Amino acid sequence: MDTLIAGDQHWILWAILLGAAAFGLWAEKTRWGARLSGAVIAIFVTFLLSNLRIIPIAAPAYDTVWSFFVPLAIPLLLLKADLRRILREAGPTLLAFCAGGIGTVIGTLIAFQIVPLGEEGYKLAGIFCATYIGGSLNYVAASEALGLRSGDLLTAGVAADNLVMTLYFLVLFALPSIGWLRRRYIRRNEAEEPAAGNRAQEQESGSRIRLVDLATVLALSAGMCAVGYGIAVLAGMPSAAILIVTALAVFLATAFPEKISRLTGAHEAGTLLMMVFFAVIGASANIGVVFREGPVLFVFAALILIIHLVFILGAGRLLRLDLIEIVIASNANMGGPTTAAAMATARRWDALVTPAILVGTLGYAIATFIGTAVGNFLR
Repeated sequence: MDTLIAGDQHWILWAILLGAAAFGLWAEKTRWGARLSGAVIAIFVTFLLSNLRIIPIAAPAYDTVWSFFVPLAIPLLLLKADLRRILREAGPTLLAFCAGGIGTVIGTLIAFQIVPLGEEGYKLAGIFCATYIGGSLNYVAASEALGLRSGDLLTAGVAADNLVMTLYFLVLFALPSIGWLRRRYIRRNEAEEPAAGNRAQEQESGSRIRLVDLATVLALSAGMCAVGYGIAVLAGMPSAAILIVTALAVFLATAFPEKISRLTGAHEAGTLLMMVFFAVIGASANIGVVFREGPVLFVFAALILIIHLVFILGAGRLLRLDLIEIVIASNANMGGPTTAAAMATARRWDALVTPAILVGTLGYAIATFIGTAVGNFLR
């Protein structure tokens, strides 16, 4: 069947994709939108348009986003991943984060044996493993590294992921209030340190974006993509290109932290590009497949998170970690630095805001490698 807007009506499609991204970013600032996330809203807008036959499920504009926007976004979002600072300042929260990552890998391997995912199952397993060690950035990067471009499966995965994550965050918020559980862990964070929280909030909010900085970070990102994809082609491993780009970005952030940290606009530009990608995911999905695959992926994701939580709680007890350090680390595993820092701020655990940002950023840096390795292992 033909759609109202054809695949070769490029300007109209770009207007819709960017409009959906902008709407998602705006909605995320509202009370109702914050509960869903901007990514889910952007996906829903284009998902609705494509399944009402207004826009096509395949178009050259979508291919451009996959081929250029996704690789460009990843180094932009990793330019703060200074590994030396993370290892130096994250403290016990880093131990909890590593335990959570191991729990996610174990959970993925077990869930893969229990829940049937079909022919693309190993790719989905690797993607979920990556996103539950790092965050949505790694969902995108792992799907690219593992070669999964099925809009149906990716949209169903995002839907299942967001539903499970919402429920899981409610569990994490409740855990420190369970008296018998809290008493089984040491208490190291009774005294708050507002200064640490203030520093982290300043880092997150950033300063006003300077045009020369924005041009610089975009040029750096494009340069890393050029080098990374060039090396991958020369080595005869084109699927490894996104991993090489990730490694280059982390190296640059670690080798030149002071110079990189002074540049503004990288996170904002990367977030915008990612939001356009999520709009493409929604546009290329079929409602029948989403409803057919969604429940299975929900069970798969839930099983991973249950095993992750059991493992990180057990490891935290053995390592003599504070329960709130464990909770923040688990949040960083699942949602990345933003949600972990937001939770620490909301619960007034000011001393843990900076560690939350640091370990969440570490997740962004390493999760794609781990998820891709797990996916290929299960192949």
